[in-house]
Amino acid sequence: MIIVLATTDSLTGQSYGLLAAEQDDMAASVQAQTPKDRIPQPRAEVGESSSVWPLVHRPEAAGAARRVTRQVLADWHVSDNTTEAVILVVSELVTNAVEHATAPVVLQLHQDTALRVWVGVTDGGPAARDGQWTSSCEADEHGRGLSLVKALTDAHGTRSHQAGTTHWARLPAS
Repeated sequence: MIIVLATTDSLTGQSYGLLAAEQDDMAASVQAQTPKDRIPQPRAEVGESSSVWPLVHRPEAAGAARRVTRQVLADWHVSDNTTEAVILVVSELVTNAVEHATAPVVLQLHQDTALRVWVGVTDGGPAARDGQWTSSCEADEHGRGLSLVKALTDAHGTRSHQAGTTHWARLPAS
């Protein structure tokens, strides 16, 4: 299941959204580019939950990822404090994937038996040039996202693999 909702860019006011046919085309494209068995995921054990969501490689992906994450974490009964921290980490990692990497973008969420939440964002690897937002602003207007990720998580890192790069973070249960 893929959720791509209509959204408005807060900077430009431009509306984004995909028709159902575009969603199907995008889903087929993402699935063809990144078979689920090639995306690294945490080792699952009995009693653990996982969710994988292909996203559009466009500026609205971060908003869609936040909505998906909020719903998944609500379904898992994750605390409000942890939910807000996870949503911020997801937003930063997905934004980085759109701004600094190539398609596809895939969001992975996992909750282990200790109720920690693992976030993974897999992208196609580094882009030849930065995205539209990063290119349009001054250097001091961006670049703090990974510092936020570090502050909110008990572990984080990057793993390069055949399908691209996975940026991951693990957040403690609160």
